[in-house]
Amino acid sequence: MSFRGLAALYVSVYLAAIVAANLTLTWLKDTPLGKSATVLIAFLFIGLDLTSRDVLHEAWRGRALVWKMGALIVAGSALSWALNHGAGQIALASFVAFASAGVSDSVVYGLLGRRARLLRVNGSNVVSAAVDSLVFPTLAFGQLLPLVIAGQFAAKVLGGGVWSVLLFGIGRPADRVASAGEP
Repeated sequence: MSFRGLAALYVSVYLAAIVAANLTLTWLKDTPLGKSATVLIAFLFIGLDLTSRDVLHEAWRGRALVWKMGALIVAGSALSWALNHGAGQIALASFVAFASAGVSDSVVYGLLGRRARLLRVNGSNVVSAAVDSLVFPTLAFGQLLPLVIAGQFAAKVLGGGVWSVLLFGIGRPADRVASAGEP
């Protein structure tokens, strides 16, 4: 698959995962599963988004990275709201959380420089998972929920780790820095 095709695939995966997460939570938030469902959603979908973001970070480095990532975050929230207007609060919380987490992710990813891909991805995921796990449920549910925050953080870190191994494997050639335009 071409470099552009691979980047387009990751954009699609990112958007599908964030929309699925937002709409699933909107559907479940007023049920008995509501707040606890965020942990499973975080593992399945947000870990994938955090990992996909790092692939796109590599792909777009030096090519309007900030604008493209910002547009992607806006698009995920806007699509969630467009598909279900009842998802407004969740979509807004998602936007603020992903924007905040994206900044921290980019900083840590950049600081990890030329280290192995799995270290860069998972190291930056830990920090962005912490930011996202604090911001999202607090805004989505309108209160500070320490157990939900802790559960989401653990699920995002674990989910991001699983997704990074599934997407990149351990010790494969893709573990190098994508300096030749390959994510």
